[in-house]
Amino acid sequence: MFGDIKTVNSINRVVKINKSRKFNKAKIIYCPPYTLLDNFVQKLKKTKIEVGAQNCHQSSCSGPFTGFINSKMIKNLGCKYVIIGHSESRNSGDTDLLINKKIKSSLKNNLHILFCIGENIKAKKAKKTKRILSSQIKKGLKKINNIKNIIIAYEPVWSIGTGLVPKKNELLSNILFIKKFLRKNFKHNNPRVLYGGSVSSENIKDLSEINQIDGFLVGGASQNTDKFIDIIKKTFN
Repeated sequence: MFGDIKTVNSINRVVKINKSRKFNKAKIIYCPPYTLLDNFVQKLKKTKIEVGAQNCHQSSCSGPFTGFINSKMIKNLGCKYVIIGHSESRNSGDTDLLINKKIKSSLKNNLHILFCIGENIKAKKAKKTKRILSSQIKKGLKKINNIKNIIIAYEPVWSIGTGLVPKKNELLSNILFIKKFLRKNFKHNNPRVLYGGSVSSENIKDLSEINQIDGFLVGGASQNTDKFIDIIKKTFN
């Protein structure tokens, strides 16, 4: 929940960096609040940078859902992505069943999904991380046969906004587990998994060395143009 109209102009430098030959292979997706979606779409029309929403309602139809926005409306704005299952949304009441409905609705409207999963500190200490991850994937993707438009974002809940990041071997183990689970249970030969959770310009170099990570879901650091550009540069250097 960040940003106003002035924020739109703050991405000018990111657009310029993305157009440069050295960094034009960087795939960048901005997911601003609903209030700025159209502004971002219009601003980024002639660039390679894409836009997504931070959540959506589970119904594809119009109806008595005051204050909500569905995947059809998001797609109509020109967005290509939507984040579903973020831990903050889960804390606000998004169950696995609801997440499953949102994913189905979004796929129906040809959106790409950034599907967030992750364990809390209690599960981590009880060594139940992989059990939690497999359960969230299984329930979130129930009765979805084709998941090629779904990107998993592994975000340990205990890491978000805390400055804490999993150790390299732990993170690699969890990423490999997710990919193996998707290959085995959903016949996805080339699953993509992002990492999110206290990603910063200070730790991005170490994180980028884990070659099984296919990208990053950047939170707080994305609000600062200097830090975000630093993350882009270090990722591709």
